[in-house]
Amino acid sequence: MAFDVLGPTEIVAEDERALAPELGAGERLLWAGHPRRGLRLVMADALLIPFSMLWCGFAIFWERNALAAAAPGFFALWGVPFVAMGLYMVFGRFIADAVRRSKITYGLTPRRLILISGVLSRQVKSIDLSSLGELSVGERRDGSGTITLGTSSSPTPWGVSLLGPSWPGAAGRLPPMLEAVEHARAVYEKIRTLKSQARDR
Repeated sequence: MAFDVLGPTEIVAEDERALAPELGAGERLLWAGHPRRGLRLVMADALLIPFSMLWCGFAIFWERNALAAAAPGFFALWGVPFVAMGLYMVFGRFIADAVRRSKITYGLTPRRLILISGVLSRQVKSIDLSSLGELSVGERRDGSGTITLGTSSSPTPWGVSLLGPSWPGAAGRLPPMLEAVEHARAVYEKIRTLKSQARDR
């Protein structure tokens, strides 16, 4: 048994196995979790879904007409990247996001946060609680939410952060975060408490 933010409970074996190689001698997990699995919609999709459908529809219309008119090879090929991007925006990004989240695990010890990610290769980020800066939480009605560790470097709220971490190139411009975790407020409060204790040592 291990203690998480909600009291004595068993840490999910899947998360514990993923974190075990990263724990030092005598280091104890206080909480472990991962983002919600499966396909999901976010607020940005209210704009992105209509836009992506228009983009994809126009790109397919262009390509179909170019092929039907037996246009020169250049014009026939011109629309292919736009069709591919449209299909990614309509369908592919949801699959990419689900796969990305399936490879993420978070761990909290008395001294640090551990973030494991990576689809093609394993990436591990360790954040010392005593040096942790700004901390914020965004909650959904069901109690899940995202805890952001720092501030975004995106130049505008309609920039990369709107498109989300699964959008190509977004990861490098977003601060570390515990994304779509259960009981987000409780996890947030536990991190705040441990952060204060770590700085008092």
